[in-house]
Amino acid sequence: MYPSHSQDYPPKQASPPPSAPPQSYNQPPFAPPQLHHQQPPYATGVPAQYVAPHPINGKWSSSLCACCSDVPNCCLTCWCPCITFGQIAEIVDKGNTPCAVHGALYAIIAAFTCCGCMYSCIFRTKMRSQYGLRETPCNDCLVHCFCEPCALCQEYRELQHSGFDISIGWQGNMERQNHLVQMPPVAPGGMYR
Repeated sequence: MYPSHSQDYPPKQASPPPSAPPQSYNQPPFAPPQLHHQQPPYATGVPAQYVAPHPINGKWSSSLCACCSDVPNCCLTCWCPCITFGQIAEIVDKGNTPCAVHGALYAIIAAFTCCGCMYSCIFRTKMRSQYGLRETPCNDCLVHCFCEPCALCQEYRELQHSGFDISIGWQGNMERQNHLVQMPPVAPGGMYR
């Protein structure tokens, strides 16, 4: 059938309402907002350096008296605090001095002067400044002098909470982080050439 003369041929296209601004043919009518995602430190291709997450309001992840939340570490720290201290000090010192050296120095100072707590206090202060933690419940020296095992256990838990595997030391954590960077992306199943 042929169109009747009362209709226009070809049909006219509807014009945009007068209130709408004219659109350019080069741009879509709606551009989604640009999202800026912060890449993790290992995604830049630069050798990874651990960036500690900043705690909210400078709070520790656990209290000073929460030693029993990690019973194996609590027992080790009570019987041989030099091991726990050495592991903590190596991470806080970013691997500049090995765990064994820190632990031996702590044991020697504790055996001859009974003031190993003064040596470990230095690393609590250093750790607090690195992670932005508050000096609670009191001064770092007092915490270590009167609650040495509890202070060491709290620092150990804080480093674990920050993503460190304390048992493998600083170098092991850096290698693990770099290994995650170098893993190639896995193709979805069925996409083979």
